[in-house]
Amino acid sequence: MSSNGKATSRSAVNHKASAEAGNPKVNPDFSDNQIKDPDEWVSGDEPMTGAQASYLKTLSEQAHDPKAFDPKLDKAEASKRIDHLKHKQGH
Repeated sequence: MSSNGKATSRSAVNHKASAEAGNPKVNPDFSDNQIKDPDEWVSGDEPMTGAQASYLKTLSEQAHDPKAFDPKLDKAEASKRIDHLKHKQGH
């Protein structure tokens, strides 16, 4: 019995262990290509997220490159521009 007075079945414990084994957040596979090219993103043609817009705007201002920010960018292009500006600034 468990400490709360309820019996813990062995199959429930095994199920939890097997579920965790396949969970990439619990056991990440670093040999897997976790970073995809933005051109391969399924949702890359959707509008950029608010977080991307905010970060890209900040980076473009810091780099004195206001043309790098365009509010109509999609997620993939925003990601590429963010990466470019970070690299340009040595991040």
